Amino acid sequence: MGETIIPVVGFVAPSGSGKTTLVRQVVAVLSGRGLRVGYLKHAHHRFDLDVPGKDSYEVREAGAHQTLLASKARWALQVQNPVQDEDPDLHRMLARFELDRLDLVLVEGFKHADYPKIEVHRPTTGEAPLYPGDPGIIAVATDAPLAVEPPLVVLPLNTSEAVADFILSRLQDIRLRIPPAPKTDG
Repeated sequence: MGETIIPVVGFVAPSGSGKTTLVRQVVAVLSGRGLRVGYLKHAHHRFDLDVPGKDSYEVREAGAHQTLLASKARWALQVQNPVQDEDPDLHRMLARFELDRLDLVLVEGFKHADYPKIEVHRPTTGEAPLYPGDPGIIAVATDAPLAVEPPLVVLPLNTSEAVADFILSRLQDIRLRIPPAPKTDG
């Protein structure tokens, strides 16, 4: 199977800026318009989808390299990273999706990767904006006036419909080539 080309746009900002809230709202708008949206989140800490004491957790803790949890409603594959001191690769993670069943993928985080991103900027956090140092940022969603140079677009942070409209207007510009999924580690 060859590479897949699919629209991908990320949301980047320091923690506490409202990325997840905005992504959740934009997903609701896009899904309501009939789009099939994938979501990839970069976690900066350890996380677990399983619960201590459950069979699948105990088997994984015993050394299983891959654990697939499946039900009538959903399934989730957990794969132990063989190298745990490196951040996951954006393209490698995108390749794990069933891309033929999606219209676009929204990414939260992966701010150091080279791909189209929307920065969520709230001046009240006291954090400096990221866009001056990141050419991948194509728009800034903010709740305050912000002077930026074109072609950077300023979007109203509290209007998810405007952010969704911007994404839809740029679908051709935010398409990434995703190579086939590599053989699963483990």
